[in-house]
Amino acid sequence: MTSKILKNQLHYLDFIEQELLLCPKQPTAPLVIDMFAGCGGFALGFEAAGFRTIGYEMLADACTTYRHNLHTSCYQITLTPASDLVDGADVIIGGPPCQPFSVGGNQRGLKDSRDGFPTFLSAVERYRPKLALFENVRGMLFRNQAYFQEIVNALQKFNYFVEWQILNAVDYGVPQRRERLFCVAHQGGWKWPKKTNLSLHYTAGEALGELALSAPPESKFLTISMDEYVKKYEKASQCIRPRDLHLDTPARTVTCRNLCGATGDMLRIRLPDGRRRRLTVREGARLQSFPDWFEFQGSENSQFNQIGNAVPPLLAKALARSVMAYLNNLENSPSEKVNPPAQYIQLSFDF
Repeated sequence: MTSKILKNQLHYLDFIEQELLLCPKQPTAPLVIDMFAGCGGFALGFEAAGFRTIGYEMLADACTTYRHNLHTSCYQITLTPASDLVDGADVIIGGPPCQPFSVGGNQRGLKDSRDGFPTFLSAVERYRPKLALFENVRGMLFRNQAYFQEIVNALQKFNYFVEWQILNAVDYGVPQRRERLFCVAHQGGWKWPKKTNLSLHYTAGEALGELALSAPPESKFLTISMDEYVKKYEKASQCIRPRDLHLDTPARTVTCRNLCGATGDMLRIRLPDGRRRRLTVREGARLQSFPDWFEFQGSENSQFNQIGNAVPPLLAKALARSVMAYLNNLENSPSEKVNPPAQYIQLSFDF
């Protein structure tokens, strides 16, 4: 088992090292505004596909991580609809905060003061990129359809076609089952990325390799009382399979909560001697498809939060390649640009 994990681990690490090499900076490369940028997971995928990115993020640690690894600008700023951004960007991307439809939200849609979408929409309206792309949780389509429709309607009023899909990161080389909503506003001719041509999905064991069999000095083990809590949690939730990290399958969704929260939902590794420990920062990063050279800044909890909130870079690169193909097609066939027809604007939300 150990030798198989090590062999496949090298295969996985080689894969992400190859896919996420940063391209040499080309001053003529398309420029991307990265809003609510976090630590740069979205940007890493775009930089690896040949774009230039400039990030805007309010958290200092995340900005430092972004600059340290991507060697580009990331401005520490609390974005508002009036925020000035760089001119001349071909693309705007981002993961706007989504409190308005969360369980604890005020359900006020675009009028919620904590909502990042008015800021995102304002940037699209003022800077008129050739394409805008945002990421959010899949529940946005189901918990509050009216809210999502507000956003789509606003983008369509700016004369964009609007399309969306729920993409699973595991289909793009990420060793994690992570479904997220991606929405694209474009000028015609957009094509979603094809799934990575892998015979099997990468597993957590292939991603973690020998790390999953060891206990580094900084390991944090579950206590007896935590083990009891987990047991009661799984019984109460009728959990059929323990919530431990299973090395023979892709991981379940990596989040801030299950990386560093002391809860029954916590991602944890069961060692050969039976002890269970929390994941390390590097293990969480690998499950998100960050290469080992990507170094996170700040406290451990800050790093966990950066990882859990990030768009997996491998999935980001798949999207970035589609964006690059779209831009090239737009440049080579400008006459094909058309206005969204009326029947397209009157979109039906049949989920």
